[in-house]
Amino acid sequence: MIDRYLLRYFLSVIDQGNFSRAAAACNVSQPTLSVGIAKLEREVGRPLFHRTNKRVELTEAGVRFAVHARRIEAEFALAERAAAGTGTTSAVRLGVLTTLPQTWIDQLLAHPAMAGARFELVEGRERELVERLSRGRIDIALTIIRPDQHRFPAEPLLEEGYALALPATHPLANRAEIEADELAGETMIVRRQCEVLADTSRHFTARGVRPFFAARTTNDERALALVRAGVGITVMPAGYAAAGVARPRIAGFMIRREIGLLFGHHAAASRDTSGVVAAIRATMAAFGAR
Repeated sequence: MIDRYLLRYFLSVIDQGNFSRAAAACNVSQPTLSVGIAKLEREVGRPLFHRTNKRVELTEAGVRFAVHARRIEAEFALAERAAAGTGTTSAVRLGVLTTLPQTWIDQLLAHPAMAGARFELVEGRERELVERLSRGRIDIALTIIRPDQHRFPAEPLLEEGYALALPATHPLANRAEIEADELAGETMIVRRQCEVLADTSRHFTARGVRPFFAARTTNDERALALVRAGVGITVMPAGYAAAGVARPRIAGFMIRREIGLLFGHHAAASRDTSGVVAAIRATMAAFGAR
């Protein structure tokens, strides 16, 4: 008999990427979590992780075990909700990535299929949504789909790149593409929740651009407003658009993101998600690749 807390430790290490963050997520000390993982490995008779100084990776046995561990944890969550009287009649819990444009969400909510659906929107960063899926706290997530994403069934829907956001009155606003070194004297705005923030920083610093940062915000709509007001410029996913804001490309910045659906293993068994999923598919199709 494998204790549930051991499964939660195991899944948390996968979701958090290392033992220290996993321990914090489980509200235990790192030695306690490490002892628990060692106990689990003894019980299954196989090492589940490759441990190095830099990272923790699943072994082949760990990959196989993870599939069953998630299903078991999902069933636990279903049993808890059923016992609490919150089973199949509950709303569909939809996780939404914080860096999706508000216009996308507005169009999704206006879709006819959403009118009769019972749903709950849960906003979060990419890692937070994956953790909530793994714990059965949301049913589906509209988020970034990674090429190595094997934890959950995935459905890619849209691909887009990143571009500059400049005031429409900026001298470079009419350009289709701008070299990074042309922005050496610019004031910039930091989007703190941007998933490519580190890549953006490396791209500019490698070209000698070390700007002054006038603002740091976790709210992308506020970042657009600051750009429109002339406070500074920033880098945003191509899907963001606003009157008074120009969106030229950054020369040589080729990073793109794929947006789609991740499905919790428990979702199909716990509630009917078909209406919400149909609305999301139609909404994303309307925006298309950028």
